[in-house]
Amino acid sequence: NPGPSIASNIMTTANPNAPLRQELPGPARSVVVLTLIYIFLVGVSSLESGIKVMGADTQEQLFSNVNNPLAGLFVGILGTVLVQSSSASTSVIVGLVASQALGVEQAVPMIMGANIGTTVTNTLVSLGHLRSSVEFKRAFAAATVHDFFNFFAVALLLPLELATGIISSIATGISGTLVGSSGSEWKSPIKASVKAPVGWIESMWETLGLTGNVLGVFMVLCGLVIVLLALTFITKNMRRLVADRVERTLNAVLGKGAGFVAMFVGLVITIAVQSSSITTSILIPLTAAGVLTLRNAYPVTLGANVGTTITALLASLATGSTDSLTIALVHTTFNVVGILLLYVIPFARDLPIRSAEFLAEQAVVRRQWAIAYVVILFIAIPALGVAFLR
Repeated sequence: NPGPSIASNIMTTANPNAPLRQELPGPARSVVVLTLIYIFLVGVSSLESGIKVMGADTQEQLFSNVNNPLAGLFVGILGTVLVQSSSASTSVIVGLVASQALGVEQAVPMIMGANIGTTVTNTLVSLGHLRSSVEFKRAFAAATVHDFFNFFAVALLLPLELATGIISSIATGISGTLVGSSGSEWKSPIKASVKAPVGWIESMWETLGLTGNVLGVFMVLCGLVIVLLALTFITKNMRRLVADRVERTLNAVLGKGAGFVAMFVGLVITIAVQSSSITTSILIPLTAAGVLTLRNAYPVTLGANVGTTITALLASLATGSTDSLTIALVHTTFNVVGILLLYVIPFARDLPIRSAEFLAEQAVVRRQWAIAYVVILFIAIPALGVAFLR
């Protein structure tokens, strides 16, 4: 029974200097979180409105390079790596779809790319164990098993989606059942509640003399800043709000190796802290220390993949657009189908694990390979792909 050794490492992994004790009472911090969620929704709506103000011609010029599905995939990877948050990048994509700057078909590869891009955080965390060969091997394998799951899922599902449209069809069917047909708008109470603040933002820029495309650009930038800052503070406050519960849950479940239970725990914790990167990154030092095995940590990352899609779903509620809800559901559907194909099927379950273990063995022998892996896979290839695939 690892007991306190797990509890003492969990919440400090994402931020070693963060206090474990709440500085605000629970109810007060809950109010702060709800306020931040509202501000986040205002940011998404501002982004959508800014894109609409910029007009169809500007939209076409800005996003003409994502007509190629591979370019869209690389945009999703690179954008998520740059902001270090799939929640932020998928929320932006939801806003772009709501404004009709992107179609659902164009946005699907970008959503898949965001799923890959978000794994860079825990891979970077694993590099902190470079000095110890044994710890680094375990840590790098625990980090890259998340990478390989997403690589394999995209390799299987992107061609299938391009050929049949199955992922977007499932998502369209669900959104149609919930709110109506694709392309329509539905009366979202959340959209109505954020309308006034977005109007204030627009009026503020107009008072400063901004009009047309310039006004649209500033509204988009303002929306992006609001989204990124709100998500940062939501994650920070949620982590402190649920810190004790996270510790107790992980202590009780992860050491037992309960596959689907551990997956559910990963999902719940990610929804609670609003960050899959935190959920997956806290597993790295535990696996490096030998407290958890790779096979026990693996299902938690899959649950985190599904849990992180809640942010895009929440963002879609601020738009009132059926298409934006559809693309948010694409994110969820992609991850659920990926689990069905790569975890539920027994012979496929070992593919990401064995791939991660093999790569970790090579990286221990040649440490520079680990750094090259991060730079090439997450930055160089996506950047070149965006530059040349137009």
